[in-house]
Amino acid sequence: MLSPEPKLKPEVKRPNLVVIMGVSGCGKSTIAQKIADTLSYRYLEADDYHSEEAKSRMASGIPLTNEMRKPWVRSICGHLRQLARLHIDCTLAFSGLRKEHRDQIREAGYNTIFVFLNGDKNTIKRRMDTRANHFMPTKLLDSQFDTLERPVNEDDVIAVPIDVPVGDVVTSSLKSISKKLLTT
Repeated sequence: MLSPEPKLKPEVKRPNLVVIMGVSGCGKSTIAQKIADTLSYRYLEADDYHSEEAKSRMASGIPLTNEMRKPWVRSICGHLRQLARLHIDCTLAFSGLRKEHRDQIREAGYNTIFVFLNGDKNTIKRRMDTRANHFMPTKLLDSQFDTLERPVNEDDVIAVPIDVPVGDVVTSSLKSISKKLLTT
C-alpha cells in the first residue's frame, strides 16, 4: 500500500525590498523616494535610524566607526523584519557601504535587490555642496569612499551610474529592478 504524499506548505511569496545604496550625496534618498512612489512601496530612510549622538558626530565632521554603525544596522533590520512579516514591500535609502551590512539586510525576510548609485567623488561633492539641511558634511566624503566595499560578485546588486539626470537614473534603476524582482 502506498503511503499518502506529504502535504507541502504552499510557498509564500516574500515581499520585495529595493535598497538604494551608495556614499553620502549620491542621491539615495531622492532615487529611493521616486522608486517607492512608482512601485507603490513604502519608503524608508536609513538616516532616520541613526541615534542623535551619531548624527551629531557626523555633523561635526567625525566619521562613524563600524562599532557605532552596528546598532544602527540592527535597528534598521529589526524594523524591516517587522514589515516583512506584514508583507509590506519597501524601498530603503541606505548607504550599504560595508558588505557585512548588506548581508544583514539580506537576512531581513525580503526578496532583496540593491541598486548601487555609482559616481565619482567630484560629481558627488558638487551635489553635496548644493544640498541644504543635511547633517552629513562634505568633508566626510573621503571617509565614505574609504569605507565603501564595492559590491563585487554580489548577484543581487545592480550598479547604476549617476552622471546623468535624476530621471534617467530612476528609469535605468526601474528597468534593472523589473528584471530582478517580481513587482506585481
